[in-house]
Amino acid sequence: MAERKHPDWIKVRAPGSPEYFRTKAILGELKLHSVCQEACCPNIGECFSHRTATFMLMGDVCTRNCPYCAVAHGKVRPLDADEPRRIAEAVARLGLQHVVVTSVDRDDLPDGGAAHFAATARAIKSNPEPARVEVLVPDFQGTFASVETVVHSPIDIYNHNIETVPRLYRSVRPGGNYARSLDVIRHAKDVARGLGKPMFTKAGVMLGLGETNAELLDVIRDLRTVECDILTLGQYLRPSPEHIPVARYVPPAEFAEIKTAALAMRFHHVESGPLVRSSYHAWEHVQ
Repeated sequence: MAERKHPDWIKVRAPGSPEYFRTKAILGELKLHSVCQEACCPNIGECFSHRTATFMLMGDVCTRNCPYCAVAHGKVRPLDADEPRRIAEAVARLGLQHVVVTSVDRDDLPDGGAAHFAATARAIKSNPEPARVEVLVPDFQGTFASVETVVHSPIDIYNHNIETVPRLYRSVRPGGNYARSLDVIRHAKDVARGLGKPMFTKAGVMLGLGETNAELLDVIRDLRTVECDILTLGQYLRPSPEHIPVARYVPPAEFAEIKTAALAMRFHHVESGPLVRSSYHAWEHVQ
């Protein structure tokens, strides 16, 4: 069967602005990875052109092998202790005001890489003009001590993606656990509250994997129940023929309807659209 073509509302222009090439050059010079590149994000041209990037910590190889994700899976490398400093340098050189830092899953590490996230947040905040720091973290296999390590660091937004509805976890996210992910978001909020820290929590969901609207709304309600503040909803796009296929392309009008329903549940912000990714327009989510 021939691979289905993307509908017109999915198409984006090829990147080519001077700022795109400048951002790409700085990341290359400092030997940094971005999820924009590794995960084949369709918004790379727009974000790089606005001097924004989602930095990916701890290498470009993941210990998990989710069938929707374009990031490589296999043998991982030791942590690079200088990486937080180089990310802080890139942030300064690009003049960023909002920084998103994520990572591959590192289940080989006792803390899942939590201390490395914390070190990166501290490095960014040590710049003369510190940026707002958003971390997009893995589930740390449900280890609350790792969640606490990250929340105690100088972050402003704690982001952990739910990705899909519970029924599809076994086929879409076999290394994850729906209840565990909710617990991670809940615990992050509880820890921040205990510290008296004004920190947003955030989560993202992919649409078009075979979920029903009723299932999706249940997930959105669950996220509000654990006091998630910011929600992102975007279309799943198949990175290659080896990845799980798209079950349905959700039209923009449906994304708008779901956004309205989510806002009625009193989220602080909802970003919803076919090309939305977790860090898309992230700087606007906390205005």
